Amino acid sequence: MNRTPSPLTPILLLALIVLTLTGCGQQEQIITSRFLAFGTMIDLSISGVSSKQAAAATAAIEKDFAQMHKSWHAWDPGPLGRVNRLITTGAKFSVPPSVLEMIRRSSELAVSSDHLFNPAIGQLIDAWGFHSDDPAGHRPPKPEVITQLLQQNPRMSNLVLDGITMYSTNPNVKLDFGAFGKGFGIDLAINHLRQMGIENAIINAGGDLRAIGSPQDRPWRIAIRHPSGKGTLASVEVAGDESVFTSGDYERNFTWKGQTYHHIIDPRSGYPATDTSSVTVIHPDAATADAAATALFVAGPNNWYNIARNMGLRYVLLVDKDRAIHMNPAMQKRLKLDKKQYTINLSPALANGNNE
Repeated sequence: MNRTPSPLTPILLLALIVLTLTGCGQQEQIITSRFLAFGTMIDLSISGVSSKQAAAATAAIEKDFAQMHKSWHAWDPGPLGRVNRLITTGAKFSVPPSVLEMIRRSSELAVSSDHLFNPAIGQLIDAWGFHSDDPAGHRPPKPEVITQLLQQNPRMSNLVLDGITMYSTNPNVKLDFGAFGKGFGIDLAINHLRQMGIENAIINAGGDLRAIGSPQDRPWRIAIRHPSGKGTLASVEVAGDESVFTSGDYERNFTWKGQTYHHIIDPRSGYPATDTSSVTVIHPDAATADAAATALFVAGPNNWYNIARNMGLRYVLLVDKDRAIHMNPAMQKRLKLDKKQYTINLSPALANGNNE
């Protein structure tokens, strides 16, 4: 939830407060606002409603994100911090409502990802210094520290839920929803927008987004950031209800003795995953897309396909450390790469019978 903002942004949103689309003799406003949450900029764009309705919705969503940030912060005082303290006791306790569903959903996604998405490794994240808002100036933990943390083997399956109560069979679990909370929060915010009667909108949190509807029956056009961190790799059009999430090694990192270490930790090795530069996932819900982008980044070019099938994904783009592109046929059909030539490795279809 505390990633450096990245410009994977809807092309229609570029620095506009009110954009008027014309076509078919009609005009439709896209009203865009911006606020800070989860350590990144949140861009909310709404169309198909009056300015008054959009302003009320924006105020409500900004309030939602402020509350989510307070509730889900892994190292500041709050509900998640309380949960992490109680986990260490091994005793049963009541889980705050603001955290309970996150634990349930992330536990399911951890299993389907073969635990490559593992929010239970908060102590390992702490050891690397990525619990701070700005990791610059940090240094890698000592190898013996990493070895000890790996031997503790914290997993989401260590958490035993019974209604609203929970205990952990492993006191070394420390929850950090940095690879999930942003997506989960966007899903909640989209649901709130719909409750307010808004059917055409984008919530873009530092480059990760969910789009619903389409302005004037046109798709939203989304730019995917190049894994170098500069420029764009491709674009994709989304309409109806889809999320686009990217995990990249350029997002949060620090350099120590000439080597750069990024924030996407492989829970099997205890070190940053090394074979991937970026992963983009398109999925109807943002929480799944968020978790999957991290899991596939860790899985790497040799195993992403198996994990993607296990997680029920339909659209995946992975760029490996050598800048070769790996994707499934359905993603290739949707993607518009820039003019540069790339090595493309096309996988078998992810789903049977529909060339996905």
